[in-house]
Amino acid sequence: MSRRVTGIEEICALGGADLGRTAWREVAQDRVDRFADATDDHQWIHTDPVRAADGPFGAAIAHGYLTLSLVIPMFNELLAIDGVTASVNYGLNRVRFPAPVKVGERIRLHAVVAEAEEVKGGAQLTLDFTVEIEDGPKPACAAQAVYRYYA
Repeated sequence: MSRRVTGIEEICALGGADLGRTAWREVAQDRVDRFADATDDHQWIHTDPVRAADGPFGAAIAHGYLTLSLVIPMFNELLAIDGVTASVNYGLNRVRFPAPVKVGERIRLHAVVAEAEEVKGGAQLTLDFTVEIEDGPKPACAAQAVYRYYA
């Protein structure tokens, strides 16, 4: 865990903080297949490694939304917030997937607090997330997410 804060005041003091990077984690075919089952998105570029080897990316790739969903557990490695009654994903301001994550590659999250502010009943963090691919020239995902924390 990189950082731990308690309560609305400490959340609001995070503005501009670089929360660092997570540990690397492998994106395995089993995870991609389970995501395909959960979302009913069984496109062959994700679920058929043999066919995907001859496809546009030279290998099976993770769904973009799988990569985005992994931001949640990775973010939990970087910041713990105590002293709140609830936290909610308030939404996304933007999301881009500059490079595919090939099955078997490792990714990690880099997070920066773009803005921290008090809102009615709590605090709001706007976070710049970059999902990096190990040894990759481009990130897998660049997103700005908004989270709310209630006292």
